[in-house]
Amino acid sequence: MIRVTGAWVGLLLDWLEQERLPAPELRAAISRWHQEELVPIPVWQDLLARTVALKPQQPALALAIGALVKPRHVGVLGYLSLASKTLAESLQAYQRYERLFYGADLAEVVIAGDQVELCWPLRESLKGTLHDPLAIAALVTFMQQQVGDPRPPTQVAFTIPLPARMDEKAAFEAFFRCPVAFGEAQTRVSFPLSYLALPLLHSDPGLRLLLDQQASAMLAALPDADAFDRSLQQTLLQLLPEGAASIARAAEALHVSVRTLQRRLELRGLNWQQVLDRSREELARQYLADRALTLSDIALLLGFSEQSAFTRAFRRWTGETPVSVRRRLR
Repeated sequence: MIRVTGAWVGLLLDWLEQERLPAPELRAAISRWHQEELVPIPVWQDLLARTVALKPQQPALALAIGALVKPRHVGVLGYLSLASKTLAESLQAYQRYERLFYGADLAEVVIAGDQVELCWPLRESLKGTLHDPLAIAALVTFMQQQVGDPRPPTQVAFTIPLPARMDEKAAFEAFFRCPVAFGEAQTRVSFPLSYLALPLLHSDPGLRLLLDQQASAMLAALPDADAFDRSLQQTLLQLLPEGAASIARAAEALHVSVRTLQRRLELRGLNWQQVLDRSREELARQYLADRALTLSDIALLLGFSEQSAFTRAFRRWTGETPVSVRRRLR
């Protein structure tokens, strides 16, 4: 069943704050679901519709809400973007882990000539709703933030019908700065193939904060880290979400032999499993403090195949469960 995350609902609160709208009942409802890990689509649709209804005369308001997107709203995808060097890698991560956000694999990537298309099939549960305009506005904004490049897409298409109000259609085209089609079989975003090679800047303050927090967690895992240790820690941050944090992969990434890596760890009184466990434990504590991440998200970021494996490992490290630690952090 398609759903969204509680962190995503935070977009509505941010818009209410920006507009300085009291809306106490709506704020209470949004705040309640903002604390949940998962939010059913009917609940999300209702909250979004109630938010947009506060300013019925503002055309394409869902786009303005989506444009407020920050890393904290996308949870695990914000963290995964830190391990991506180019927009192509970031989009691959999105497609690979979209299930953690929506509960289903929806997006398809199609290369046609010199264009790349991200496509989402029509879903009955979202048919005719405000979700797609908000989500696509957020996606395009987030991509532009990541690469520090404001260039527009080539075209955007929606399954929703053509807006009855002319100012609505004009607002869509003004926002995306490209042709916008309606009533299509799929929701799509098209952009030049060359766009995929653009490097990510990681200059967004929110992403910078996540990166700093990760660095602090890794420093706590190896408090006397030298240059080699820091390189190893950065390698772990890249390998863990891929489920590939083996000593062989780490040695390859560091351009040393497995024996050399083992020997360097032995000089520090450590072995590979100790480094892996310490790093995972410190990162887990950081991630548990971030309400934007579900327990499944955290398990993935730490390289576990499923949430139950993460729970068992965390209990072994700390004597507690992730759930009990998260409750204490509230």
